[in-house]
Amino acid sequence: MDILRKYSKEIDEVLDMALKEDIGAGDITTEMIIPDNIIVKGSFMAKAEGILCGLPVVRKLFQKLDKDIKMDFKKKDGDFIKYGDIVAIVRGKARPILTGERLALNILQRLSGVATITNKFVQIIKPYKKTKILDTRKTTPNLRILEKYAVRIGGGENHRMGLYDAVLIKDNHLKIIGDDLERKYIELRRFIPKNVKIEIEVHNIDFLERVIKLNPDIIMLDNMCLKYLDEALAKIKELNYKGKIEVSGGVNLSNVRDIAMRGVDYISVGLITHSPDSLDISFKIIK
Repeated sequence: MDILRKYSKEIDEVLDMALKEDIGAGDITTEMIIPDNIIVKGSFMAKAEGILCGLPVVRKLFQKLDKDIKMDFKKKDGDFIKYGDIVAIVRGKARPILTGERLALNILQRLSGVATITNKFVQIIKPYKKTKILDTRKTTPNLRILEKYAVRIGGGENHRMGLYDAVLIKDNHLKIIGDDLERKYIELRRFIPKNVKIEIEVHNIDFLERVIKLNPDIIMLDNMCLKYLDEALAKIKELNYKGKIEVSGGVNLSNVRDIAMRGVDYISVGLITHSPDSLDISFKIIK
């Protein structure tokens, strides 16, 4: 996928750091008891149902340990897998395979967990084709690129990658700039590139009217119950705002359909990256 190619260098750096963290000066167990010339085959097997994600990253990981390791994908990222499915076979020298197996599993399980919970949200709102599920910046430090890749694999879309590629004026910004919002907004429009979108977070109807006059690219309706959300959407329609509408805050599997059926453009969901359950996947040497 494009995100893996676009951020190939950054992913290499993440894997290098992860290997250094785990291996340090060396895998003393494997290096002491496993002969260097033994060739083995191992399999990754699903032990739960979900959306698979992370195979290309795991292959890159093993090839960092030994360029001669071969990985045969039996499934591909985005596939729905169930208990007992073999998702990949790895062949090569035993030492690097054993050294890399835990980190490989950590990646597969984490990314598959993100893809799986994202897909649950996506499936629930599928009848409401206008609305898209977005991720947030609530990601694991240094794993954002991989977790946002997993969101894409699960059928969601990415919000901004970081603080550098979009403007999002949030509540704490607003508490500091206060009545100076309008002037700051004009300065933003004057100095940032035209392709950089501006989004403003809104918590009440009075402030919403003020924000609509600025005509930002996106208005985020944050932490509103359905009653206040309906009031906000009615005001947006009344004032003929033509930008995009995002709903955020407190979104879960129980209420996401009720939000989507109101015709908003985006629903951003923090939990898909900050607290997904890892998908259970095992690795076993095949004799």
